[in-house]
Amino acid sequence: MTARRTRMAHLLSTSHGFTLIELMVVMVILGILAGLIVPRIMDRPEEARRTKAGVQIQSIEQALKLYKIDNGQYPTTEQGLVALVEPPTVGVLAKRWRAGGYLDKGKVPKDPWDNEFVYISPGLHGDFDLSSYGPDGQAGGEGKDEDINNWELE
Repeated sequence: MTARRTRMAHLLSTSHGFTLIELMVVMVILGILAGLIVPRIMDRPEEARRTKAGVQIQSIEQALKLYKIDNGQYPTTEQGLVALVEPPTVGVLAKRWRAGGYLDKGKVPKDPWDNEFVYISPGLHGDFDLSSYGPDGQAGGEGKDEDINNWELE
């Protein structure tokens, strides 16, 4: 047992920690990396919101197509996207509306900026137009305020 204790004592007495210089070098390297990476990451949240809006539009498009398959036509502008979660009560009624609706969670999602999607049927660019007006919530806009439209998505 004493040989074991002696060996442990020797290991503990010969182990060294980091010096102040070594710690300072590591801190400088981390600071340089943060200075290079953080500015690139800061623009990503807006890009992520725009991507999410595009994905949501595509998901709603699929639900609208299923609605048309079941009922022979897309919901009208007056019926709106609510027709995907509740049977329409105005206009041409859905004859074979799917129990449970066409969207997950039983509600029409809002865009990433907490605004309603804009739905027009019949649309100016196809059977229907589906848009998010982006962060400003206004039609049109450029740059970060540019609208996200179903007819422009790939």
